[in-house]
Amino acid sequence: MKTVLLVDDDHDFADLACRIVEYLGHQACVASDLAAARQWLESQHFDHIFLDFMLPDGSGLHLVDEVRAAGINTPITMVTGHPSVKTALSQLCHDGLHYLTKPVDADDFRNALSPVKQKVKCSESQAHFGVLLGESATMQHLYKMIERVARTDANVMLMGESGVGKEMFARAIHNASDVEGELVNVNCGAIPKDLIGSELFGHEKGAFTGANAQKVGVFEQALHGTLFLDELTEMPIEQQPNLLRVLETQTVTRVGGTKPIDVQCRVISATNRSVEDIATNDVLREDIYFRLAVFPIHIPPLRDRKEDIPLLAEHFLQGLNKKGNSNFVIKAADMDRLVEYDWPGNVRELKHTIHRAYIMADLDEHNLVFDANFASPFAQAKRMVEHAQANQTSVPPQVGSSSRVHSAAIPTPEVKPGKTIEEVERALIYQTLESVDGNKTLAARMLGISTKTLYNRLNAYEGEAQA
Repeated sequence: MKTVLLVDDDHDFADLACRIVEYLGHQACVASDLAAARQWLESQHFDHIFLDFMLPDGSGLHLVDEVRAAGINTPITMVTGHPSVKTALSQLCHDGLHYLTKPVDADDFRNALSPVKQKVKCSESQAHFGVLLGESATMQHLYKMIERVARTDANVMLMGESGVGKEMFARAIHNASDVEGELVNVNCGAIPKDLIGSELFGHEKGAFTGANAQKVGVFEQALHGTLFLDELTEMPIEQQPNLLRVLETQTVTRVGGTKPIDVQCRVISATNRSVEDIATNDVLREDIYFRLAVFPIHIPPLRDRKEDIPLLAEHFLQGLNKKGNSNFVIKAADMDRLVEYDWPGNVRELKHTIHRAYIMADLDEHNLVFDANFASPFAQAKRMVEHAQANQTSVPPQVGSSSRVHSAAIPTPEVKPGKTIEEVERALIYQTLESVDGNKTLAARMLGISTKTLYNRLNAYEGEAQA
């Protein structure tokens, strides 16, 4: 049974839709405007939302933005009685939205609530299992592992650095599996300590202060499907025995409840910690590790499969071009730089770099414009701190870990005992300008300062020289 929220100001339609949903064996709640819908969402979890496109206090799309911004991945079906906006709504499907136009019958609700799962066939022209890209030998090996484990109900533990795409691999395993249920994601590190039990196992109405309605936990939501526990090792160690009990008995008891509820689902967990880290730092009980890591999969960092970088970069760019109705391209020289860079932030960093370059694209030449250094300001600052700690110095290092030094990399000024910070700063600015042939805009971007600040510094230096 699913819990459904119907948001529509047409009372006759809402009443009929409510009866259809209940006839199909599900529970329905009704809101007539955005304000009422927000109140429902604050107090209860829903498995599906049917949302009118036009409401008295605004567009239903505003609620979609709020729900997604809050990290809620509940399926949403837009409903409209205006055929003229059907085409516009259909264009939203790539964002996880579906649409229906009135009149709506029982079959429409049945198909929306229990969609027929399409088996995804792999080919060189599309994503493997619907979500994974890459044709390297490393990825081919991972595809075989996914195909093997998908035939079983074994629990899987995904291990790899932050940004390698562990959630995408979890979805790939789910897509490849012959299961009826859905994939339910939960970030264990983002759940407040006192709400972990309620989030995982659910609670009954009145179980504690603020429990104004019954809540279905993620184990129940993933019935006959897949439960993805991301950042598992961030769950407090004292909360883990309850998780072990569920894994052993395949039942949950809601907080405040007394009746055990059967739960059958594959559990996929993920962590960016190594096995050695897990074993020595007491972040995961050993008995839980062995139950969840029946089939461990190590996802390699992007630097270990660089041959996949052009494919990923083009994929991200195609998505941006499609969304922005543009036709920008990546120059061959820039693609070489993308392949050469080591990507400490992995696929996530590559995606964000392509997005930044797309925003700065040359509108005349239709080329993406990349920063002199791919690393984000956050990554640059982190590397500077790590370098200073390792070498006990405050000298800014060259950003990037590849062996080849780019001509546009930030130069390291000569530092000797007795030099002031102002002198080191001046040397860094002048050397950076020299490395980019005096291009002040590019130099300012490399230095992480505004062009105005750079001009102010140069004017001050000139004033000191004249004095």
